[in-house]
Amino acid sequence: QSPALLLLLLLRLAGAMENLSGVDVVLSRPSPFGNETGSLPNGEFCPGEETREFIRDTANVLVIGAGGLGCELLKNLALSGFRRMHVIDLDTIDVTNLNRQFLFRQKDVGRMKAEVAAEFIRGRVPDAQVEYSTCPIQDKDEGFYRQFSVIIAGLDNIKARRWLNSMLVNMVEVDEDGNIVPETIIPLIDGGSEAFKGQARVIIPRITSCFECSIETFPPQTQFPLCTVAETPRKPDHCIAYILFAVNKALSNPEADQIYEAFVQRFGTSKLNCDDYEHMHFIYEHAKERANAFNIEGVTYMLTMGVVKNIIPAVASTNAIIAAACVNEAFKVMSWASQSLNSYWMYNGTGGVYTYTFVFEKKEGCAVCDSTEVRKSISPRMTLQEFIDDLIADASLQLEAPSIAKPGLSLFLQRPPALRAQTEANLAKPMSELVEAGDTLSVTDPVFPQGMSVDIVVSFA
Repeated sequence: QSPALLLLLLLRLAGAMENLSGVDVVLSRPSPFGNETGSLPNGEFCPGEETREFIRDTANVLVIGAGGLGCELLKNLALSGFRRMHVIDLDTIDVTNLNRQFLFRQKDVGRMKAEVAAEFIRGRVPDAQVEYSTCPIQDKDEGFYRQFSVIIAGLDNIKARRWLNSMLVNMVEVDEDGNIVPETIIPLIDGGSEAFKGQARVIIPRITSCFECSIETFPPQTQFPLCTVAETPRKPDHCIAYILFAVNKALSNPEADQIYEAFVQRFGTSKLNCDDYEHMHFIYEHAKERANAFNIEGVTYMLTMGVVKNIIPAVASTNAIIAAACVNEAFKVMSWASQSLNSYWMYNGTGGVYTYTFVFEKKEGCAVCDSTEVRKSISPRMTLQEFIDDLIADASLQLEAPSIAKPGLSLFLQRPPALRAQTEANLAKPMSELVEAGDTLSVTDPVFPQGMSVDIVVSFA
């Protein structure tokens, strides 16, 4: 081959590549690192127009959360070639969001985050189809989640993660031979950040470990003892929590009732809006008064927001890094263009740049992804109330408000109020009066989707 001809071919190739984006180039040429070569293979990479069209026209991505992480996720998805997206978030935009949640502007303060984020992406990428929802994820049914090819979660709390994980695992179907139906698997990419630390995780329901498999690695979220808050506050957090409990009618005493009535009279509603400055300032003002009465210092508006909204410190650069990792994994699991993360990636930027990857193993007896029954040995004298308290304290379950039934009989139901009243008498009874050794109890809890339960086999010690 003459050098001139070779140069001409190279120039023609370069000219063709100029018309392709970086993503198109990746999807148009073979790779020695296709998804099938990794330790978590999901499919075989087939470069070409069909794969490019799938990413652009078919893949439907759900982004949960439109905050610091969610804004980065939506931007990265749009720039990675995805054109079908749906974002869900129930929060409104606060002025404090504007320093890092770059899809929002001053004029957007008070509007719903999901709505504004969708508008912004559509404005910058005209062919993007971005829909939005402004409600809790628990309000959506199975049919809603089934329409998506992959879900990326930028959530800020464990409870919502557990619910979503349970929903996706339960949506996986098996055929008559007990084999998983691949089309019913919706991958979950879970991202989280806190100050200079963050993580990304790939969860393939029923294939990899699920979120519940690692629930014991998460410390219980901060709880404020009611008696301490009400009677002997020692910290500024206790004073803020007292006002919060009063406004939410979680306390009932003359002072708390007076605070509640003042809130209703001032705002014309009994529902606290944590994104409303006036509502938050009411909590702050009254918390400061209570702190002064007990000679406690340190109540500030920022601390008030932190206690009420359980705010996690946010750093824009950490959000950018974690969102990039999450979208990278979503792109790989949709295109099979490269090896998928298996299955957990940790980032720590506190004292430099440190990352670590490892496999989260499936947990035997996981309440969500393993059908193995949970076994508990208890004293026959233990009351049903003590049994429930034991379930709540169990780090491997971390339940919130369990309801318990055995075949043909409800032992205790948290709601509705009428059924709770009918079953409350059982709380003081010993378990030996209510069940027999070997009985299987069905336990439901708000952390799991409706219809899901954990089976517990009881034995007496």
